Order: sequence, then structure tokens, then C-alpha cells
Amino acid sequence: MDALLLGYLPILIFLGIAIIVAAAAVAASYIIVRQHPDSAKNSAYECGFEAFGDARHKFDVRFYLVAILFIIFDLEVAFLFPWAISLGKIGVFGFWSMMVFLTILTIGFIYEWRKGALEWE
Repeated sequence: MDALLLGYLPILIFLGIAIIVAAAAVAASYIIVRQHPDSAKNSAYECGFEAFGDARHKFDVRFYLVAILFIIFDLEVAFLFPWAISLGKIGVFGFWSMMVFLTILTIGFIYEWRKGALEWE
């Protein structure tokens, strides 16, 4: 049992060093920089415009649409990295299967573009 726990010692040391460095950085920022923010620094700021009224008002659907589109195309890039690294091993079948995947995504992108999902009026 001790040999099993000894394998986790480097992780524990790394975690301890990370906590110490993070605490030292926060402490140094309080020691070095003066902590007297003005009223503009303490004011609420959200989504590129000044906060107004109740926090539970309805947002325009375009905010959510842009977020969803970002996630979709960000995941596309996440699938491209492992494919590019293993392209030599997976051969022609892997290449064409990724081309089918990219074609489907491109058709979806063109559909969004034509429907006006990317327009911000």
C-alpha cells in the first residue's frame, strides 16, 4: 500500500508548489499595488454595455446564437488537431472521412450564413 501511495507523491508536491506560488502572487499584488479603486472600477459592467435595471431581463437571442456557433466551430478545430497528428497512420480512409466531416460542417456554415445567423444588425 505504501508503494502505491508513494506514486502520488510527485502530484502532491506539484499541487503544494502550485498553491504556494498562487498564494504568493496574490499576496504580492496586495503588497505592491495600492488598493484604492475609484467608482468607475467598482461599477458593474456586463457584455460591453453598462448595467441597467433588473439583472433578470431578457437578452437578445443573438448572444446565445453567437455562443453556440462559437462552440460548434471550436469543437471542429478540436477534432482537427488529433486528426492532423495521426494522418500518417490512418491513411486514405481517415483522410476522406475527415473530408466528409468538414464538408458537412461547411454545408452547415453556409446554411447559417444564408439564414442570416451571422448578421448583427
